[in-house]
Amino acid sequence: MSKRDSQTDVPQDATTPTTEDAGLSIGRRGFLAGSAAAVSAATVLPNLKTAKAQDGSPVKIGFIEDESGNLSVYGIQKLHAAQLAVKEINEGKTLKGGANIGTGGYGPLASYAANAPTISKEGVALDIVNAGGDMSGDATVFVEDDDVFVDSGDQGILGREVDLVSVDGQSNNALWQQLTRRLIQEDEVDVLVAGFASAEREAIRPIVDQFNQLYFYTNQYEGGVADANTFCTGPVCEQQVIPVVQYMVEKFGPRCYTIAADYNFGQLTAAWTKAFAPLVGGEIIGEEFVPLSVSEFSQVIARIQQAKPDWVMTLLVCQNHHNYYPQAAAAGLSYPMASTVNMAQGYEHKRFPPPSLNQMHNAIQYQLEVPTARNRAFVKRWMDMFPEDEYIGEMAQNTYFTVHMYAQAARLAGTTDQETVKRALELGWAIEAPEGAVFLEPGTHHCAHYIRLAVCDENHDVYFVREWPMIQAWWLQRLGVNLVRNPEYKQYVPDEDPFFSMFG
Repeated sequence: MSKRDSQTDVPQDATTPTTEDAGLSIGRRGFLAGSAAAVSAATVLPNLKTAKAQDGSPVKIGFIEDESGNLSVYGIQKLHAAQLAVKEINEGKTLKGGANIGTGGYGPLASYAANAPTISKEGVALDIVNAGGDMSGDATVFVEDDDVFVDSGDQGILGREVDLVSVDGQSNNALWQQLTRRLIQEDEVDVLVAGFASAEREAIRPIVDQFNQLYFYTNQYEGGVADANTFCTGPVCEQQVIPVVQYMVEKFGPRCYTIAADYNFGQLTAAWTKAFAPLVGGEIIGEEFVPLSVSEFSQVIARIQQAKPDWVMTLLVCQNHHNYYPQAAAAGLSYPMASTVNMAQGYEHKRFPPPSLNQMHNAIQYQLEVPTARNRAFVKRWMDMFPEDEYIGEMAQNTYFTVHMYAQAARLAGTTDQETVKRALELGWAIEAPEGAVFLEPGTHHCAHYIRLAVCDENHDVYFVREWPMIQAWWLQRLGVNLVRNPEYKQYVPDEDPFFSMFG
């Protein structure tokens, strides 16, 4: 009988050694993940069971995304991201990074332009429409390495080829559950990478916990998942909602109208918006939730016009919902917009004619237009493999660096044994992603990200008005979550935090 044929209990406790306990001494920027391939789990991660002998069989990455259906606009991007990362890993390449190391820092005085460069919406070459002016300013700058794609010293993972076992969730939650069981029980995957919508994640997470499956959720989402088996590598509300709401109130005024997808992502992200807006002088004057099946928005547009907000928060997530933008533009709705999803994920500014996305603001951790050398190199590698692709969105980049991070953690652990790899990840993990430096925080299994405030203009070109080199996912820490010392298997919601109850 396979070890995955019978149900296993969720573990009741777990301990993970600190880096000091492990005797791990790594200097800032002194560690490339591939150099750890020969370090055994017994040396670096003491008190863990001895790594089982590797039999040379492929390392299996289970992968579920929506390659068809209402959410396929995201799923295809994420599939290509995983395919690119697996190809690179098998070719002996990796991203700079490793356990418990520093990433970036403040450098010397440097010259800069008065405004950020504006990136053309045409094509994927990241052509600059406007360079932002003369390099006339001088200030201390945040600096990072431009060249982050390096040799790993390892073909595959620990000398084993990596196979991507990919299946199509078809935007159907019931099918997602079936596929998750198949990947875990029949294919016996070493790691699972899966999920766009929060509803998909929550449909499969009980199965993940039933079998203690190592699971990466790579999407931007509403936050709150505290699960010992789940690592969330996308940004959350404290990294996206707070920066964009503050900017919109300061720039355009206090009155906000929210329209959101009618499921847990939209509802909880709207709750964050409603809770934070008063702290910066804002107010929510209207709020409505739109079922995923809706593609006609004339009544929603009429209600927004009647309310006369200063700006609109749009938390719309699927191909049906994307129709709001051209319909609103055709109706003459010209209010500034903010989001945590639109433009960076569904690339509506590419898919719809100007000015549908004019004045869209999004605090993103990545989108194709990020104007850095490391991102230009990443985009080129991607387009060399997938020349027909129109865009690389936020969640695709997350999937890409997550697969590389898993490979690095397995090398450091010296095994693909799932519990051992989880402990390796809980040492605190930094990786130099295309977006910039990313840090996986051990206690919450969430990432600190480089956040940029992206703006789309009337021509659908993109520029960035503010940057935060590192924002932590701090909410679960504030709630006292520490999965290293106290494993949990739940999702916290704003109603459980007294902070949110003040605003009803």
